[in-house]
Amino acid sequence: MLNSEPAKTPLGRTAMLALAAVLVAFHLGLIFSGLVPNLVSRPLHLALALPWIFVFAEGGFLKKASGAILCAVGVSACLWVAVNQEILSDQYGFLEGEFQLLVAIVLLVTVLEGARRAIGWPLPIVASLALAYGLLGQHIPGEFGHSGTPVASFLGTLTIAEGGIWGSLTGVSVNVVAIFVIFGAVLNAGEAGQGFMNVAAAAAGKLKGGAAKVSVLSSALFGSISGSASANVASTGAVTLPAMTRLGYPKRLAAAVEAVASSGGQIMPPLMGAGAFVMVELTRVPYTQIMMAALLPAVLYFFAVWVGINAYARNYDLAALGKDQRPELRRVLITSAFFMVPFLVLLYGMFVAQFTPQYAACMAIIAGFVLLFFNAEGTFNFRQILLRLESALLTAARQVSVIASIIVCASIIIGVLAITGLGVKITSLILSGSGGMLWPSLLLTAIACLFLGMEVPTTAAYVICVSVAGPALIQQGLEPLQAHLFVFWFALISTITPPVCGAVFIAAGMIGENWLKVAMTAMALGIGLYIIPLAMIANPAVIDLSDAPLAALLATVKIGLGLGLISYGVIGFKRPLAKLLSIGAGAVIVFASAGVLN
Repeated sequence: MLNSEPAKTPLGRTAMLALAAVLVAFHLGLIFSGLVPNLVSRPLHLALALPWIFVFAEGGFLKKASGAILCAVGVSACLWVAVNQEILSDQYGFLEGEFQLLVAIVLLVTVLEGARRAIGWPLPIVASLALAYGLLGQHIPGEFGHSGTPVASFLGTLTIAEGGIWGSLTGVSVNVVAIFVIFGAVLNAGEAGQGFMNVAAAAAGKLKGGAAKVSVLSSALFGSISGSASANVASTGAVTLPAMTRLGYPKRLAAAVEAVASSGGQIMPPLMGAGAFVMVELTRVPYTQIMMAALLPAVLYFFAVWVGINAYARNYDLAALGKDQRPELRRVLITSAFFMVPFLVLLYGMFVAQFTPQYAACMAIIAGFVLLFFNAEGTFNFRQILLRLESALLTAARQVSVIASIIVCASIIIGVLAITGLGVKITSLILSGSGGMLWPSLLLTAIACLFLGMEVPTTAAYVICVSVAGPALIQQGLEPLQAHLFVFWFALISTITPPVCGAVFIAAGMIGENWLKVAMTAMALGIGLYIIPLAMIANPAVIDLSDAPLAALLATVKIGLGLGLISYGVIGFKRPLAKLLSIGAGAVIVFASAGVLN
């Protein structure tokens, strides 16, 4: 768990701020400094992240002491790779001598332990099993063994070349994800969050079930920059959950609304967590096209949640927000500028000026930074400005470091899959297990995504699943982007699906309700999360907004009509026959004309 325990002392606080400033300056500097060798920028990225994982974290004496040692040796190993990158480039991933072998072992142990401390055991265990397979898999008989790779070549490819922990996924973390995380941290440090809440309250607060709809809109807006279901629940839930309980909403419903709405942040452009940027690297599809492809499915998801809330409002007579709880128009307009200006700068940079996404994000960061010096009251508060700058730096450093630990650890798995050929073997297994048919392959992939998503973060689950199942789906006729979006959505369903449903746990804990009750309500309210990925396969036009906007909009209307009937059938109708007819009619509208049920 990352926290600010060392900040209790002035020296610790100063050290944290200094390192945070260096981390932010380094990543922004990379965008403007031209080409930097990958074996320089990527090891430095990890070196800057390690102190936040090992040193600036809670724990007892033993954890702090071991963390300091691991941080020191890990940073030293990263710096050694960066300094010697020219020599290492000529070795083509082959370790020379015992010292280089020691460096490789230090790097792998540091990455595994760093991921464990940042996000828990599951992902490092999977990565460790992958390493064991790479080292010992030649002793496995049959199809799933491999011919064996010399240890110096295997470990070298993973640690001193660009085929493992310094691979293309880490490059995405360095050059793109970190920039957008800094952008989100700068926005959140100012009044953008309040702007989201005010716009949502003004737009939906007076409607029936208004408090729940405010949660949906604010979570969609906030999630579009946070990209994290947990962060979304903690931020918007602090406001929306008390508002819903004050109005008499059932606790399980209030918590479910917040969990479901917050989970949508990872599928809502422009940020979509780290997943969208990893998708760029894996598919070679431009980021702007991925944004456009993801937009309409995300809108459909929140539409389904909205329909579900209307159904609950009918059953429970859910109240709207009182007039005293809705902001004045003047305040809405002022506070909305704190997120609208950076958003417009970002969109202008990407779509009008045709800058790269990371360069456009840097422009938006500058706009957001300037807005940190202003507030909605129109006053100049020097202390407030300092606190905002501190919050932006520390939040950015922590989040960049956690994402780096996830992506670098997942890169071990991807490296092993490539070196041993295991990915190809699993792809063949999926094809044979499904009888070469697409929909059974989709079912197997969805189950794998659900299980992996229960144990590892969404982005890691997506990367692992798409690496082994993606080729099988593409071989069966799906477009690469279609296959990747399908996997990404199903990697997300574990946020609301028992037994491990992170967003539900947080929301239930914040409101004091049984998590299982919240989870069952969340699954009904978030039914779109299960239906829309399948609808994207049956109706591929829905993700083709940039090339065929009319067909995409027509497909959206069609899916929306069917999804609305399914959502209302699951929640709104009490009689089994009416429920069954509504769900069945919705399924027919979504799938039948595409030939899926024929």
